[in-house]
Amino acid sequence: QVQLIESGGGTVQAGDSLRLSCAASGRSFRNNYMAWFRQTPGKEREFVANIRWGNTAYADSVKGRFTISTDNSKSTLYLQMNSLKPDDTAMYYCAAGSAITSSARNPAAYNYWGQGTQVTVSS
Repeated sequence: QVQLIESGGGTVQAGDSLRLSCAASGRSFRNNYMAWFRQTPGKEREFVANIRWGNTAYADSVKGRFTISTDNSKSTLYLQMNSLKPDDTAMYYCAAGSAITSSARNPAAYNYWGQGTQVTVSS
């Protein structure tokens, strides 16, 4: 059974940092895209960052503040978030997929999703 389990969310103040983790089990995702998305109530799920084979991509809104990385030995995906802003408040989801039929920035490209971890940034 494939599982992606996020952790590390919480409530912080603007300017603080958080590191999200996503533990993958059930299969290897070394050749797949892995990504972070976020969503707030009433809005569509938004691309944050992705990584495959060490190549990374970021949404403009987080570029320079967030860093995505993987630890293949631990089958874990990370998102280091620095200089957090209230606009970063959202449920954060990790995802894995092949991005064969959709852009790797599109949620439709991902077959596997975690349950989400809440990040709240107060001003």
